[in-house]
Amino acid sequence: MAKKDKSEYIIQAVSHALDLLEQFHGDVDELGVTELSKRLKLHKNNVFRLLATLESRGYIEQNKATENYRLGLKSLELGQTFIKQMGLLRQAKPILDRLVGECNETSYVAIFKEGHIVYLDVVETDLTVRVVSRVGSRLPAHCTAAGKVHLANLSDEELEATLPRGELKAFTSSTFTDRAKLKQELKKVADQGYAIDDEELDPGVRCVAAPIRDYTRRIVGAVSISGPSMRFSDERIEKELIPLVLQAGEDLSTRLGFHK
Repeated sequence: MAKKDKSEYIIQAVSHALDLLEQFHGDVDELGVTELSKRLKLHKNNVFRLLATLESRGYIEQNKATENYRLGLKSLELGQTFIKQMGLLRQAKPILDRLVGECNETSYVAIFKEGHIVYLDVVETDLTVRVVSRVGSRLPAHCTAAGKVHLANLSDEELEATLPRGELKAFTSSTFTDRAKLKQELKKVADQGYAIDDEELDPGVRCVAAPIRDYTRRIVGAVSISGPSMRFSDERIEKELIPLVLQAGEDLSTRLGFHK
């Protein structure tokens, strides 16, 4: 017995319901029955029945003031489930592998939590001289490239609430301890879209990082490349590592649903 093509099993009503949901995209937040009927090329009665079914399950809701329809909370929950299942770590691994393949330097993915940076995953270089893996460690945000990426996108009020009170702790002679100078540095980071840790946490270690954004445009993490300063010359950082980390951040953001 010949195996049927999957297209032969398509249920037309389900297909129409999905077509209806897909009309709510971009700047389109509400649509009426008449407009949906035109777009779907379906009779108004059929459109109304589809809407009633989707509304009963929470995927569509009606704005009582305009009588138009919009996506319901169930649609949001479904999208969030997808994002969670396709999570940051799962999406980051192949990109970290690619980064290390391109520059042969240790690469991390990190998140911002309670004023600190936490490294979630790492792919290490195979070179003998390398940075020590800090996966799972909580590091201060003001002296790490990944941390500065996050701090640069906070409002002044959020920044003041996030930074520790008093003078910022110095870890090396290059650490930003003056709040005014740190704010100048963060403005630069926000303008250029990436951050550099120039031996600010560990002597002899430099790092470059770029933000990771999700479908809400919110920064949910950072991707970074770290290594000994003897291999991280200004020229190499500028010409090779910054373009690589920016591309990695952009690719990972795209995987999480971010669109420019």
